[in-house]
Amino acid sequence: MDSPDFKAPQNYINRELSFLEFNQRVLDQALDESVPLLERLRFLCISSSNLDEFFEIRVAGLKQLLELGSGQFAGDVLSLPDQLAAIHERALQLVTDQYRCLNDVLLPAMASQGISLLGRTAWSPEAEKWLEQYFEHEVEPVLSPLGLDPARPFPRIQNKSLNFIVRLEGKDAFGRDSELAIVQAPRSLPRVVPIPGEGSKKSLVLLTAIVGAFVHKLFAGIKVIGCYQFRVTRNSDLFVDEEEIDDLRRALEGELAHRRYGAEVRLETSRDCPEDMVQFLLRQFALHDIDMYRMPGPVNLNRLSAIYDLVQRPDLKYPIFTPGLPKRLVGNTDLFAVIRQNDVLLHHPYQSFAPVMDFLRLAAADPQVLAIKQTLYRAGNDSPIVEALVAAANAGKDVTVIVELRARFDEEANIELSNRLQEAGAHVMYGVVGYKTHAKLALVVRREPGGIRRYCHLGTGNYHPRTARQYTDYGLFTANDEIGQDVHELFLQLTSLTQTPKLNRLVQSPFGMHEMVLAKLAREAEHARAGRKARVIAKMNALVEPQVIEALYRASCAGVHIDLIIRGVCALRPGVPGVSENITVRSIVGRFLEHSRVSYFENGGEPEMYCTSADWMERNFFRRVEVAFPIQREAHRQRILRDLDFCLSDTCQSWRLLPDGKYERIQRAADRAVSAQVELLAKYAAGAVVSP
Repeated sequence: MDSPDFKAPQNYINRELSFLEFNQRVLDQALDESVPLLERLRFLCISSSNLDEFFEIRVAGLKQLLELGSGQFAGDVLSLPDQLAAIHERALQLVTDQYRCLNDVLLPAMASQGISLLGRTAWSPEAEKWLEQYFEHEVEPVLSPLGLDPARPFPRIQNKSLNFIVRLEGKDAFGRDSELAIVQAPRSLPRVVPIPGEGSKKSLVLLTAIVGAFVHKLFAGIKVIGCYQFRVTRNSDLFVDEEEIDDLRRALEGELAHRRYGAEVRLETSRDCPEDMVQFLLRQFALHDIDMYRMPGPVNLNRLSAIYDLVQRPDLKYPIFTPGLPKRLVGNTDLFAVIRQNDVLLHHPYQSFAPVMDFLRLAAADPQVLAIKQTLYRAGNDSPIVEALVAAANAGKDVTVIVELRARFDEEANIELSNRLQEAGAHVMYGVVGYKTHAKLALVVRREPGGIRRYCHLGTGNYHPRTARQYTDYGLFTANDEIGQDVHELFLQLTSLTQTPKLNRLVQSPFGMHEMVLAKLAREAEHARAGRKARVIAKMNALVEPQVIEALYRASCAGVHIDLIIRGVCALRPGVPGVSENITVRSIVGRFLEHSRVSYFENGGEPEMYCTSADWMERNFFRRVEVAFPIQREAHRQRILRDLDFCLSDTCQSWRLLPDGKYERIQRAADRAVSAQVELLAKYAAGAVVSP
């Protein structure tokens, strides 16, 4: 029998279409009646924001390749034009579903709870009077309507900004015919405005409705025929030729100014915008019908996220929870002593991120600490992590921070925090030219009676306290000598000019992680062929790297049972006869963003487990500095395995990937519904006792 062709295009799912399927799963949470109402609105907004970024980065990249005449094909051999056409068709359906969810489901449900988003026809006389005054005092002073004629060409439109195209009739003060004008809404204006004095009910009005109702006040003596929303999405990927620059930070600062005016990618208009005006806008932006999306509602659903904070209704939101702590950390102020005794494993957000912040605060204040070294990919504004590093530098400790300036959409924040760290006297580096530093590492060097000791924290997620409450991630504290030496060598590599270090326990990208994954999968296949125990469980955000997918197919054909838990994009096609019959793929979308990356290999009865900062993608294996760290304590391996088993048993927020590339929601069992995230909250949150 001939061996299957694992590289055959039909065995792969298009990456871009897989992402849109993921975004559909996010939107499905907005339709799930078991989710609190205002959380459902947030899921709708997240699906809108995800789609924006998809066009800004992924679609923009495809269009750029097409313009350059690239013949690039996807792994499933879709040509660039075919991919763009398929994306347009699928995105149109997604947009239709988004607005059906808003108009037919969420807005009526919110109204039944006394939360009304009022269109113009629903304004009471009192509300209309108040809104007119609001327009005159708060909105009109910051608007600058721009008439269009040969002396006043079409203005530059910022990326994703709110705009109105206004059709006019009449002559202006200079006797010129007035036909069209553009009104740009400054970003400083709130997009959702609460109407005061509505009693226990909450009445809200969108800025788009306010401008539409009173736009005539901007054009005295001119008749307004119509006013229509539009928004343009632009290429937001930054390009810096790192080999041709002397100062990466300064170059990025220059590029950030241009992001708002990158190449046009998508045009959105309100559904009532006349066809001739749509075509006029398409010509102005050099776009085509395939780039056009008509919206039966506000053109930027993500702006509705303001409602979540405007409406103080705890009964319509997820219950507040208090993260727990491992038993060994409860009431113990000497964190270094605890870590010396044995490794400590944390599972966020179920367990608190506070020990990570305490680790750095204690190090900053401890006179025995000589040096702190840290990687920062995303840290957030007013970060307590940065505060601790600044305090350590001010205290005279040797502080070295690898700040990744190119963390997408966090570039500006990272430039600011790097400036702050440098002002405090920290050594700030920007990693390696051509490679993003995505590894999550912190190293504290401490003088103790027995000599110098290294304490490490390694994680799957960012050093970001806010996302640590929203993303699921693992973090490990260890004082293991070999791991400490490995982390030391990695920081030397990132800050100095050294050869690739020989590591004892850690595995690094771009040197060796890809080879390690391929070798582990091949070893599982050998175990299966020899009749030994063979199994793989892998959890990650995305799987697209073709050689790893081929290795998974080979292991499946050898009899290895493979369970993949992949939140987002997956190019592997499971359940294909003779190729992937032993592979299952699940996706969990729930209250928390599934972000942890874990790989478990049965290894013939001698299991190995790694946590890592890397997904199984080309960029993570070859264009980023990533680290995988072994889970060495048996108690920790068993604990993570139980966590993974919750994910594999989930019947509430879990989807199964089918061979045709579609996802099927796993049905709840009649006897007992299992929600992995709810179970883990109960297991780890405050009050739960977890020893390891």
